[in-house]
Amino acid sequence: MAEAFKFELVSPERLLVSEQVESVVIPGAEGEMTVMAQHAPVMTTIKPGVVTVKAASGKEDRYVVFGGFADILPYG
Repeated sequence: MAEAFKFELVSPERLLVSEQVESVVIPGAEGEMTVMAQHAPVMTTIKPGVVTVKAASGKEDRYVVFGGFADILPYG
């Protein structure tokens, strides 16, 4: 089992998701990237696509996004 970390998906209107997850796949501007616990800090723009979230419970959810940015912090 992979180490869990806190993930938040935020729209301009509200917080959509806030949970412990094992991994998140983001459609970054330079290609898809998978974020896991202890990922190096990085900020990137997000292109339209699907964000795939694998929760610590094993459940996998997908969210359609139309752009934005991802701020990956070393701790959270």
